[in-house]
Amino acid sequence: MDFALDDTTQRLLSALDDFMQEKVYPAEPVLEAQLAEHPDSWSPPPIVEELKAEAKRRGLWNLVPLDQRGGSAAALTNLQYAPLCELMGRSPKLAPAATNCAAPDTGNMELLRAYGTDDQRREWLEPLLDGRIRSSFCMTEPDVASSDATNIQTSIRRESDSGRRDVRDGRDGRDRRNGSDGSGDHYVINGRKWWSTGAMNPGAALFIVMGKTDPDSERHRQQSMVLVPRDTEGVTVVRPLTVFGYSDRDHGGHAEVLFENVRVPVANVLGGEGEGFAMAQARLGPGRIHHCMRAIGMAERALDLGRARANERVAFGKPIAEHGVIREWFAEARMEIEANRLLVLKTAWLMDTVGNRAAHSEIQAIKISVPRMLEKIVDRMIQVFGAAGVSQDSPLAEFAAGARTLRLADGPDEVHLNALGRAELKKRD
Repeated sequence: MDFALDDTTQRLLSALDDFMQEKVYPAEPVLEAQLAEHPDSWSPPPIVEELKAEAKRRGLWNLVPLDQRGGSAAALTNLQYAPLCELMGRSPKLAPAATNCAAPDTGNMELLRAYGTDDQRREWLEPLLDGRIRSSFCMTEPDVASSDATNIQTSIRRESDSGRRDVRDGRDGRDRRNGSDGSGDHYVINGRKWWSTGAMNPGAALFIVMGKTDPDSERHRQQSMVLVPRDTEGVTVVRPLTVFGYSDRDHGGHAEVLFENVRVPVANVLGGEGEGFAMAQARLGPGRIHHCMRAIGMAERALDLGRARANERVAFGKPIAEHGVIREWFAEARMEIEANRLLVLKTAWLMDTVGNRAAHSEIQAIKISVPRMLEKIVDRMIQVFGAAGVSQDSPLAEFAAGARTLRLADGPDEVHLNALGRAELKKRD
């Protein structure tokens, strides 16, 4: 394993660092001011659009590892993307969106690239790559434990145009007319989703919805994904969901979304009926490592902030940096960041060389370890800051909310620990 930066990565990293120093960090207070000025708006603040234009101008657009991409950068491997994504993580509210590398769009673009038809790519992938639209991924549901994706209850039923009534007959409750045999022109979607990231943003033109097309099939073949335009009749964005009180308006928030008799053409199925669960797992693998890459950047930013605070703040007659416990915290933080960074780089290298499936255990390991590391470091930097650390005067409080959320997003710790432990116990000498 060779983790040395190649020429492409060094060039992009240098250009991205310049962009962060010259444009992104100075824009952070501007973002907060614009969000405060328009508290009821879910559209991207003007500063985000300005940064997007500048990122395109500098060739820092679509830096994600996609085979089909826009922008001027060459296609990247996961290993090349890792330091770039980490650097973006230092300003998580601005840098990913500015470079078109923000969730959930990156995962949705990967789904469309890997499983979409030519028509679906033209209609949705191209405008996503261009940054003309945003998107949302609708999987999690409020009424079931969605950490087990087979629990998803949203109904995606096939129906012909000539008979729109849902006529049910028989003990199994199947529709005995217009689609009971899998025929029909349209899907009819009914269900309630939540934590649909980005859905509050009116620019999120596409919802990728996961639900059950065949509840009687094998457990992992019941689910499908369907492309639903936002303006389809029956789609209702019910309310925003806050994260420890934060609205996350900068990237379109998180929403509860209701689908009531939503009709879309059968051509809107992504990948094919019964492929939803497998596609969700394929989508979440890269998503998890991207979260971890950004989390390392957040940890480094928190450490930078804490270092400056510790050296300038005086307590009991000397800078708090000279107190032994503070030095221990910084020493431990450096060791934890470096260890987790190496594990993420190893995971990225495995994904590039042997594939996501073969890197499954490593993806699970970083998904457990990195958010825990971030949570611990941010908590200690808040202690270094004192009361200011939990205020709006530093990003640490919001970092803390994000770190805690990462222990649930894309699967809770306990699910990954169970699967990782099971795999470890099956190993043979």
